[in-house]
Amino acid sequence: MDYVDEVIARVVKENPNEPEFHQAVREVLESLRPVVKEHEDAYRRDALLERLVNPERQIKFRVPWIDDNGQVHVNTGYRVQFNSAIGPYKGGLRLHPSVNLGIIKFLGFEQIFKNSLTGLPIGGGKGGSDFDPKGKSDREVMAFCQSFMSELCKYIGADTDIPAGDIGTGAREIGYMFGEYKKLRGLFEGVLTGKGLSYGGSLARTEATGYGLLYITEEMLKCHGQDIAGKTVTVSGSGNVAIYAMEKAQQLGAKVVTCSDSTGWVYDPDGIDVAAVKEIKEANRLRLTEYKKYRPNAQYFEGRGVWRIPCDVALPCATQNELTLADAELLVKNGVIAVAEGANMPTTSEATDYLQKNGILFLPGKASNAGGVATSALEMSQNSERLHWSFDQVDAQLKEIMVDLYHHIDEAAKRYGEEGNYVDGANIAGFEKVVDAMTMQGIV
Repeated sequence: MDYVDEVIARVVKENPNEPEFHQAVREVLESLRPVVKEHEDAYRRDALLERLVNPERQIKFRVPWIDDNGQVHVNTGYRVQFNSAIGPYKGGLRLHPSVNLGIIKFLGFEQIFKNSLTGLPIGGGKGGSDFDPKGKSDREVMAFCQSFMSELCKYIGADTDIPAGDIGTGAREIGYMFGEYKKLRGLFEGVLTGKGLSYGGSLARTEATGYGLLYITEEMLKCHGQDIAGKTVTVSGSGNVAIYAMEKAQQLGAKVVTCSDSTGWVYDPDGIDVAAVKEIKEANRLRLTEYKKYRPNAQYFEGRGVWRIPCDVALPCATQNELTLADAELLVKNGVIAVAEGANMPTTSEATDYLQKNGILFLPGKASNAGGVATSALEMSQNSERLHWSFDQVDAQLKEIMVDLYHHIDEAAKRYGEEGNYVDGANIAGFEKVVDAMTMQGIV
């Protein structure tokens, strides 16, 4: 058994019942085989991979809060500070019933490489809770967020760990958390990103992940002799990433024909009305069943099925492992030319392999959805300098980061004889910067 296989086996053994974490580690380490082989003796001696796959710190805590009827509830909070070799921990806070330690570890591990790929000095971390903000009043959400932050505040800071939003954690939740942090610590600092514009937030942060996804997809297509203008695009999800991916795709001349939520999906052959989706999901917090009120010619379907619609470009922007092997087979059959992940690991390992083997251009989430964390880092810079940049300034920097990121992973793939394999390219490029910093800092 070689070093990579030993470490994968150890991760599975020592972290039982965490399949998403196993999947993320396996996918990264398999990509790194050629790099590890060149340095195996040194990496073994320094237990480099063991240190890479073990978080520097795992924090788990209870979060008691009181609902509007006076009933006390107890949720579980998490923060996994995975790797700080290249900068303070950076990663979102996910509020969703599916959250558990394995999910947070998978997301935190992915964040190490995603953050490295941005070229910015930020390490990898992730956090959250199994609290579900859906259906809760503002007061109930505030009660949870204040309780959550009363414990989390002990472990974060502007130069230590800077959380951000994620699924279930939007501007409302970030605001409540920031207010409680400021009260408890007596500090007005850039400890959270995704803040409101009136208290240190950055323009273009809301749009960043979706816009960044399209900037890197556009660059990849351009480098393969294609133009995104005129392409038919299918999108899953209807949250922040999906909404702004649809918006930017349409600005670039593509036609987006689908989106989805947890109960069903919409097919609009005339092109999704993004303004309607924003009103339904962001303003009114309702289901996509409402979409037909805005566009009577659209079709709504219960369950899942976005990927059965023929398209040129597919953008999975909902959640992990949503695009299965059967979906990949259908996409290939229907003529897809590119798949770029907007969510974190939304494509199963089997589906990813199938797409690559069939010559489909495939961008992994750690590269293609890095625009959000990149702009969060730009928000950190603005906070540190006590400055506020214009939308165009931030957007221009975001586009430059995503275009450079594409060429960085493309070059890494070519260097190891894997031209066009952007999964390997992303993992290798992200790993090289982190491992160099880890090696120079000694055994810590």
